[in-house]
Parts: sequence; C-alpha cells; structure tokens
Amino acid sequence: MTVPEHLAASGCPYAGRPGAAPLYGPAVSDDPHGRYARMRAEHGPVAPIELEPGVEGWLVIGYQEMLDLTRNEQLFSKDSRHWRVPREGRLRADSPLVPMTVWRPTLQSVDGAEHHRLSTAVGDALGRIDHRWLRETTEAAAMALIESWGPDGTADLVVQFTRRLPLLVFTQLLDLPEEEGPRLFALITGVVDSTADSQRAAADLAALLAALVRQRRERPGDDLVSWLLGHPVGLTDEEVVHHLVVILIAGNEPTINWIGNTVRLLLTDRRFRSSLTGGRSTVADALDEVLWRDPPVQNFPGRWATSDTVLGGQYISAGDILVLGLAGANDDPAAHGTDSLSGNRAHLAWGAGRHVCPAKDPARLIVETAIETLLHCLPDLQLAVPAHELTWRPSPWSRALVSLPVLYSSFTPPRPAPPERTAWTPQPQPGSAPTDSTPPDPTSTPRTGGSALSDLRRRLSSLVGWWSGR
Repeated sequence: MTVPEHLAASGCPYAGRPGAAPLYGPAVSDDPHGRYARMRAEHGPVAPIELEPGVEGWLVIGYQEMLDLTRNEQLFSKDSRHWRVPREGRLRADSPLVPMTVWRPTLQSVDGAEHHRLSTAVGDALGRIDHRWLRETTEAAAMALIESWGPDGTADLVVQFTRRLPLLVFTQLLDLPEEEGPRLFALITGVVDSTADSQRAAADLAALLAALVRQRRERPGDDLVSWLLGHPVGLTDEEVVHHLVVILIAGNEPTINWIGNTVRLLLTDRRFRSSLTGGRSTVADALDEVLWRDPPVQNFPGRWATSDTVLGGQYISAGDILVLGLAGANDDPAAHGTDSLSGNRAHLAWGAGRHVCPAKDPARLIVETAIETLLHCLPDLQLAVPAHELTWRPSPWSRALVSLPVLYSSFTPPRPAPPERTAWTPQPQPGSAPTDSTPPDPTSTPRTGGSALSDLRRRLSSLVGWWSGR
C-alpha cells in the first residue's frame, strides 16, 4: 500500500504516532479502564504505544478491529520473526519483552497448516481430561490449601490459594512422581517471578520436562505428556517439551488471576455477590462477567504485520507489532452497550480466531470449582483491609492482585469421598471438544472415588505441607 507522503518522508518509526502511551511502568495498573477509554477517545480503536523506551507498537482496543486482526493470518502473523525491531538491533538482549515475544516451535508462534497440526495435538490432549476427575482433583487441592491455613481465621488468598491451586492440579495432570512436585513448584515460581535467576529456572524447568518426556516416550501412561507424545500428528520430543512449558506457564498465570479477580469482586461488589449467593446467577455466569470486567490477561503480544496495511484508521507498517488489548476491546462500547455481562460469552478474554486459547475449558472448570469450594467451606469470607488498599501487580500483560487478605470465622468440612465406581467418560474425536451428549466410552483418566480420592487428598496435602514449611 502507499503510505501518505508526509509519513513516509520522515523515515522515523514514530511517524504518524503522536502521543504514544507507554505500556510499561507502574502506571499500567492504575485505572486501566479509564486509560483505555482515553486512548480510544484520542486515537480510535488502534492506539500507538511504547512497549519500552524506543520500542514502538500498536494496541488494538476496538472489538471489531480485534476480530479483524485475529482472523487475518495473511496480514497479521503470529510469527514474531517478522518483527523489525529485533532485526534493526533495537531490542536489548535482557529486555523483558524477549520472553514474551521470542519465537518458539509452538502453536503460539506459527500460522496456517503448522498451527493446525500443533493445535490439533494440544486440543485433543486437553480434550482427553476427564471433567469429573478434574473437578474432584481441583476440589481436593482447594481443600488441602484451605485446611493448611491454621486456626486464626486469616489468609492471603493470592499467596496461599490462587497462586498454588493450579500448580497442584498440574502436578496430577502430568502424573509427576510425588517427590518432583516441590521442585516443579519452585521452578515455575522462579520463571514467573522474573528474578535474576529466572533464566536458570527456565533452563532447569525445560530439563525436568525433557527428562519426563523421555520417560513417557519409553513407558507411556495415562497423562497429558503421554497423550501429546502419542498423538497421530507425531510431535517431536522437543515440541512436546515446548508445549508443556506453554501449558504450565501461559496456562497457569491466567487461571491464577481469574480466581483472584473473581474473589475480589465477590468481596468488594455487593451487587455481584448478592446476585451469586442469592441464586440469581450461577458461578459460571459470574465467571463470564469477570472475563468482561477484569480479564486475567489484559494485553497479549501479539501479531506482526506482514505488509503495509491499514487497521482502525491507522497506517501499519510491515514488521510492526500489534498487541491484543483484550481488556480494552471488552471495554469497547460497541461490544455490548448497556447489556448485562452475566452469562455473556462474547468477550475476547481468550482471544479470537484460530489462535483462541485451547485450554479455556479446563481453566474454566478449575476456576469454577475453586470458587464453589471457597463459598462452600468459608461462607462468611470477607476482606481484611479496605478495598482501596488492594494493589495490582505493575504488569502490562496480567491483571493480577499483589495480595488479597481475608478473614473468616466459620469452616464447613469437605464433602465425604464418594464410593468407588467404574470409570467411564466421553472420548472426543480428533479436533472436537467433549460434550455431555457424547456416548460414553472408557476413559484414559480414571475417575477418582473412595480410596483413590483419599489417596489423592493425601498426596495433595503432602505437597501443600511442603509448601507451607511443615
């Protein structure tokens, strides 16, 4: 396309981008909804941003523009090797953008037929997770955490619940040896916390997973690793390791934040809590409202323009990065107007197009079970500090609280384990998602019951005990 002469003449990457807003620093967590509204008023549905000093990009905050972006792989690729900033030597080797944008052989970094191959394998493997088993495992993990809090009736739900629950579930999905659970926790925490040791933690995590993949290649089991290795598309060991990292890191953080943001609304929004506890909405409906109002990932990189084009009235140059403004697009007045958000699943919290998050169904079940267990066990849960004292992590990507201190006085014991039963579950066809109407076939993830559920609770309690220093 032809770029207007006055823009092309300058040769500057910021040409035509006055008022670019920084997408870094503490300010990104302060009033994000007001921030996106101001950006929309000044620039329209696609706004110029700085990802770090000297690194320009675009934030897509229009609902329709987000759909246009994510549905057009020819113009907007997931392959970060199109990005001109690293090619021009303008991205520091130690930049925090590197882990978020580096190319890897995963479904997050490829398009077309290769994306279809990888996403089919990951989607089918995740689709084999038995939903009853996942619910029972999540409930057992939640109970183990709650029971570890001690007798004083106080807890920090971020530190002691939301950041630990998904990892407990993942150890069971991977069928890790019990003694490896603490090491997995420590490594994932080291990677996510972005400390000086993050690169070493990432290398050690990859080594742990590579060893696990080699073991399952020789001795397959009924677990996520074995299902990925045994898929007909023929993933290599390296591809399986990379996708396990994606599932453990990229899948863990949104689940953590979704639980935390839902509990925050329960404790600070009277209408939200009364609608849920009064039976006017279900937990599932409430979770969708949270995805509209405070999605766990507020921005996500990204797409890279393969040629010069126009989007949302902005001139996009080949090699530009476009960041998916998930929270901003959900705020677009054109998306839902004044309609109720409860039960509305047209939000863009999971992305859109071919690259929609493949783990959204297991994540929903984990979060739903976590919230139901909290409400069942701690019916008088309340915030321990004024709502305005809660602080958010200064991340341009995640929408996550630093802490969520709570008080409670009553505790309802867990439900007793059900009697042992025969394991049956729907088996999805390749490329399909499991549904309740699918005829039952033998499951490859046994449903827990009786002694099996008691053993699961024992193992999870042991891991929680390690985490709590007991």
